[in-house]
Amino acid sequence: MRFTLLQFIFILSFIGLSGCSSTEKKQAEVVQKQAELDSIALVYDPAEANRQIDEFMLKLHKKSGFNGNVLVAKKGKIIYQNSFGWADYLHRDSLKIDSKFELASVSKPMTALAVLQLVEKGKVKLEQQVSEFFPGFPFEGVTVRQLLTHRSGLPNYVYFVEKLWPDRKKGMSNLDAINLLIEHKPNRYGAPDGRFHYNNSNYMLLAGIVEKVSGLDFGVYMMEHVFKPAGMKNTAVLSKAVYEKIPTNVIGHDRTWRRSVVQDYLDGPVGDKGTYSTIQDMYLLDIALREGRLLDKSVLDSAYVPRSDAKKGVFSYGYGWRTFTPANGQIVYHTGWWHGFKNLYVRDLKNDITIVLLSNFVNSSLNQLDDLYKILEMPILRQNAYNANGDFVVN
Repeated sequence: MRFTLLQFIFILSFIGLSGCSSTEKKQAEVVQKQAELDSIALVYDPAEANRQIDEFMLKLHKKSGFNGNVLVAKKGKIIYQNSFGWADYLHRDSLKIDSKFELASVSKPMTALAVLQLVEKGKVKLEQQVSEFFPGFPFEGVTVRQLLTHRSGLPNYVYFVEKLWPDRKKGMSNLDAINLLIEHKPNRYGAPDGRFHYNNSNYMLLAGIVEKVSGLDFGVYMMEHVFKPAGMKNTAVLSKAVYEKIPTNVIGHDRTWRRSVVQDYLDGPVGDKGTYSTIQDMYLLDIALREGRLLDKSVLDSAYVPRSDAKKGVFSYGYGWRTFTPANGQIVYHTGWWHGFKNLYVRDLKNDITIVLLSNFVNSSLNQLDDLYKILEMPILRQNAYNANGDFVVN
């Protein structure tokens, strides 16, 4: 049988379309299978709640004022989750399990994931200087690695821009903040790689680098490359530079119920903060990381290596993660505190324990978790809990 040229082209096109269709079908099947596994991972029966944790959380709520959502998982199973208190005290709206909280600095590990994905793909190098991405950047010698580890010595834009931004209600973008640094050249805190100095400029700049390299809005990049692959369907980056009012039903309250925190221009920059999520989505992130769905294991392991001087013998910082390395243990975690939200995200890598505490009422309740760690038979994670030798100090 002989074919005309037109028939031959048609046959090749049909084969190509069939191949594409087959590939798309397989991808859809993979996505569907993962969604089913995620649903299974989130199965929880309140009747089987860990009673010790329940008693502890009720006490933390009633006596210490914890207001928020909590999830605790161990060995791949949720052993406790619950909601305590108000989403918006003014309207007496109760929190729900799927309530979305501003993660504050718990956003930083996810920003670091995005940067490390670009490093893994060869699009960003850890030793690249910030000035390569933003011409005119006035602080020479600052590298991507230093931003990730808070060793850049940069000034904190949160304080620097306070007198420079004219409209307190209009959200500032990351590029706005970067341009103000370029234009005004504020004094730096210290020399590049001189010492650990935690500040929001580092991760605001990293989000800007993600945008510059990927060509995508930071929120779009995170949705496509971090949140969706991790199965995080209720997570998004939300900026006041995009929204006149960030669409959230959970309101932050600062130390007193009568004082809800109003969004302002500093709710615009993202990467250092600005990610909104739920306790269940944060658990799915933990699972995705353990399964290697977001980063190659060797790259992810590098993020957990302590890269700053340990405080009190055990606390340090890696790439986007605070690190806690007691004897025979490895814990990575992050805290968050911003505009009436206070959070804690803990991942005990050795014992396969995940703790998510998201709160919209700033008080000291998250500093009173020793008994929770004891119930879970894991090292106590608290500032000033250890001496310079790493020995636990009984208060």
